[in-house]
Amino acid sequence: MIPSKRHLLGLIAGAAMLAALPAQAQAQDKFPDRPIMFVVPFPPGGPTDAMARILATELTKELGQSVIVDNKAGAGGNIGADAVARAAPDGYTIMFGTSGPLAINHSLYKGLKYDPRTSFEPIIYVGYLPNILVVRPALGVNNVQELIAKEKAKPGTLNYASSGNGASSHLAGVLFNELTGTRLLHVPYKGTGPALNDLLGGQVDMTFTDILTAMPYIKSDKVKALGVATARRSSAMPDIPTIAEQGVKGYDVSVFFGVVAPKGTPADRVRLLNQAFTRALAADKVKQTFAAQGLESAPDHSPAYLGQFIKSEVDKWAKVVKQAGVQLD
Repeated sequence: MIPSKRHLLGLIAGAAMLAALPAQAQAQDKFPDRPIMFVVPFPPGGPTDAMARILATELTKELGQSVIVDNKAGAGGNIGADAVARAAPDGYTIMFGTSGPLAINHSLYKGLKYDPRTSFEPIIYVGYLPNILVVRPALGVNNVQELIAKEKAKPGTLNYASSGNGASSHLAGVLFNELTGTRLLHVPYKGTGPALNDLLGGQVDMTFTDILTAMPYIKSDKVKALGVATARRSSAMPDIPTIAEQGVKGYDVSVFFGVVAPKGTPADRVRLLNQAFTRALAADKVKQTFAAQGLESAPDHSPAYLGQFIKSEVDKWAKVVKQAGVQLD
């Protein structure tokens, strides 16, 4: 039976559609094919925002698509983190998170709507910014052991400033008290700036702040650095010993930076993003800028490492928050 002309045309059209399917599928699978939203859960202008914008510029080159920084600030980073946790798991919404929303806040805030251990797909551990213990020069101590001895001679008479209840600079003091048996009194401020201003003015004795903020004041002798609060010395200030080196074993406090995506984001997209971030971090401009800011590179850039690290940090800070007896709404 000879097929009709209409039937032949139908077969040809059908074959053409079948031939086109692989190309269409490939077009649909191409990632990214539109801009990526890079959520920063803090206001514009801060150190986290600055780092994110440097990375976004380099990532745009790597991915061939715009990477747009989107500041969603509030509640210590929880508003932005919750928004990312609820976003479509397609790789087009990712977050540049820190120790707060990715670890500390889990125990600190009541009724948190996301869990940093289960609500995200880890992409990459970018690095960490060491905290450092600095004191007013007139306090008359030159190292951590002298500070401990001075406090124990008159318990409860020395104080430390923080950027607010539950901030890493607050919990750093709680952990210090726990490991040394001291009773440093906590004085909370509304931000790092006011806390540092009162330290410079002599109204408070000390603070545990990030090394980027403290560096210019240390170099100008306006504050005295007693010890770096991480397990390893800072590359930016290698002559300053760690607090752990000075007899406070296990003391390790820093602000870490990690990139995550909503839970369920496809593994191939997580892998592609991880590779792009790894290349961006290896770019000379990024390395030089981050090193000048005191950022230490992560020991492992794999998604699995970040996932395990977040879990360990959640457990670590849960104990400190409980010890501090602080909860925020």
